[in-house]
Amino acid sequence: MARAVTAKEDLASRRRNAALQRQSFDGDDLVSVSLQQLWFIRCSFRGADLRHATLDGCHFKLCDLRGANLRGASLRGISLAGCDLTGADLREADLTGARFGQVRTGIPPHGLTDATGIKLDNAILRDIEFDQVIGWPITK
Repeated sequence: MARAVTAKEDLASRRRNAALQRQSFDGDDLVSVSLQQLWFIRCSFRGADLRHATLDGCHFKLCDLRGANLRGASLRGISLAGCDLTGADLREADLTGARFGQVRTGIPPHGLTDATGIKLDNAILRDIEFDQVIGWPITK
């Protein structure tokens, strides 16, 4: 009998630039997963454990990352458009070249990325771009 494939194994096996829509990874163990510039559309990562993950160049559109643990993750060149990052842990993450933006879905705050309450202690914040982000600038 074949063993079930974990969410981590499934994601890591996806080819470069593959698109995933409306999938839930809520609470999943995705520690140290390495992804190939995937596109996530309306996916949910609520409370997912993404510590030390490599998500360089991934695109997130209208995704739910509330309470996700991205501590120490590599998020270089990541794009977050219309995503909810409320309470996410980005301590020690590398956000070099990250883009936090919006999706034109109607009247704001709909479609805006929400960074309220994210943790950024010791994160690398070089060359970050923002377009109407809720909860930014971050205050400690």
